[in-house]
Amino acid sequence: MKYIDEFRDGTVAQGIAKAIRAEADPGRAYHIMEFCGGHTHAISRYGLEDLLPANVRMIHGPGCPVCVLPVGRIDAAIWLARQDGVTLCTYGDMLRVPGSKRLSLLKAKAEGCDIRMVYSTMDALKLAQSLPERQVVFFAIGFETTTPPTAVAIKQAQAMGLGNFSVFCNHVLTPSAITQILDSPEVRELGTVRLDAFIGPAHVSTIIGSRPYEYFAEEYQRPVVIAGFEPLDVMQAVRMLVRQINDGRFEVENEFARAVTRDGNEKAKSLVADMFELRRAFEWRGLGLVPYSALRLKERFAAWDAERRWDVPQDSPPDNKACECGAILRGVKKPVDCKLFGTVCTPENPMGSCMVSAEGACAAHWTYGRFRDADPGHASGPDPEGD
Repeated sequence: MKYIDEFRDGTVAQGIAKAIRAEADPGRAYHIMEFCGGHTHAISRYGLEDLLPANVRMIHGPGCPVCVLPVGRIDAAIWLARQDGVTLCTYGDMLRVPGSKRLSLLKAKAEGCDIRMVYSTMDALKLAQSLPERQVVFFAIGFETTTPPTAVAIKQAQAMGLGNFSVFCNHVLTPSAITQILDSPEVRELGTVRLDAFIGPAHVSTIIGSRPYEYFAEEYQRPVVIAGFEPLDVMQAVRMLVRQINDGRFEVENEFARAVTRDGNEKAKSLVADMFELRRAFEWRGLGLVPYSALRLKERFAAWDAERRWDVPQDSPPDNKACECGAILRGVKKPVDCKLFGTVCTPENPMGSCMVSAEGACAAHWTYGRFRDADPGHASGPDPEGD
């Protein structure tokens, strides 16, 4: 299949790895953060870290939209689902993310709440049409990639005069998270790790383009290479970053030229700008309150905003004390550093969002056997509530 098979060629991967080993200076360390969860899964699935020299370290970033939602927003979604006459729709991953007291949307559904899994915003819209007696709320999450489909659904609801459809908006912005990691007293207090370069997200960049990353390269002196999700994409991005670091260059380079342009998708960006506005601050799991890092609907679309239609709680309960998901999202720790990983915390019994999502670092390590390098002595079954 074009653009798949040729980017999974093992012989070519070995050749790129050999070039990286030849070009990487043995006297220095290279700390490269892959921001996107899709890259994290590619690295684990294809064992790419095993091909890299020991001084080239890959660090998992907060690029999983399910993982970065704080406990309070999960609790708020459960609160909405419990309101009279409400049907809550969400993507499959969100059903199993634990909120406070380990209550999830799936458990709330078992208690009798009308919660439905959907594959798209259009599914939620069709459900609202078929259930005129119910208030259908779509639990909208994701980075810049999934924001335009939410906007399209609201536009269609407006055109159809669909008054029983609304959106619980949790769309967040990639550039703000990168800024928070690089230049935030809050994150420094929580704990940070040295970062020399970034592999920029792929799907997000198809929407926003490569231009927004130019600020980071210049202001923070960190090179960025936007890469696709196939193993050769990631390996080539690492090689490009090693070269930039060696040369003392701080540029934005686009390895994913087959899908990403400098300016991105102008139509999608225009639609989002027309319908959404920035929140002053939004809480991210592992990063704390991040200024201007999330979107909400503009006032003229208030009729389709669940947070305006209901007085949705804005609580901020703490994470499970024993779960290291926040530190993993900041790159400070790896999944195997968490005492819960692979013991009480598994995909069947997740203690944190990083083990739930298809893009979570813990799920990647578990799915592709990365946990086998963990200390077998940590499987002593600690208290999952962290008490």
